[in-house]
Amino acid sequence: MSAALDSLLDLLDLERIEQDIFRGTSRSAVVPRVFGGQVAAQALVAAGRTVPDDRGAHSLHAYFLRPGDPGAPIVYTVDRIRDGRSFTTRRVVAVQHGKPVFHLSASFQVHEEGMDHQAGMPAAPDPETLPTAAEMLPRYADRFSDPRMVDRLLEARAAVDLRYVDAPPFATAGEPREPRSQVWFRTHGKLADDPLLHVCLATYVSDMTLLDSVLLAHGRGGWATGDVVGASLDHAMWFHRPFRADEWLLYDQQSPSASGGRGLGQARIYTADGKLAVTVIQEGLVRVPRD
Repeated sequence: MSAALDSLLDLLDLERIEQDIFRGTSRSAVVPRVFGGQVAAQALVAAGRTVPDDRGAHSLHAYFLRPGDPGAPIVYTVDRIRDGRSFTTRRVVAVQHGKPVFHLSASFQVHEEGMDHQAGMPAAPDPETLPTAAEMLPRYADRFSDPRMVDRLLEARAAVDLRYVDAPPFATAGEPREPRSQVWFRTHGKLADDPLLHVCLATYVSDMTLLDSVLLAHGRGGWATGDVVGASLDHAMWFHRPFRADEWLLYDQQSPSASGGRGLGQARIYTADGKLAVTVIQEGLVRVPRD
């Protein structure tokens, strides 16, 4: 296991301060606020720790309410909404400086057999043939106004091996493209056999690139280049089938719409053998900076 992954797992290992109250810390992100994937993953950890072990997460719906302060702890309060025979529902509110910054509802289900079908996996190259972040990012150092940006991006993604199938938005800024993006990802090291941990790691990664497809449609380079400003507004995930976040997963993303200063991203996550594991939808604030 890499030191960066070990650090990320420590970040997700929340401190329990009361039966249903947990405390987490943050680490620096590319933007000067708490990374949305971090707070979503931590909130899911908090919810999962109040649920029986025989129930796996099958969906989450979340709203980002305020920018998180990376220098302050985050307190997660879990509300036990319902414990049914098959389903368990939890609501989590993340608070900083006395104000809610994030709200999550999550549902968990006892495993059962049922009807089974799925959308087919799209074509994608073997991830081992694609450049790593350390190989790819330095090629585009001149696209960033901040000379430290390559190092900051590498640090932010050090726990995850994330490989772009096509050029990322910052590589083709100024050239509108089809609003679709694919990345392969897996953690930099093996994880324990804990289904909740794998779901939480996928939740963490899901916020890294989902709005890229919005940027591609308009030829924008993204937050790191400074030609857009924005933030995640809401986030929803459905976990369809078991998967491991330490094995290759294909994140196939597209944007059906952008309007009113908001962009919508929708995506599917597939295992390397073609199983549809997760569906993700996110709306984000995407604005062109005023002169």
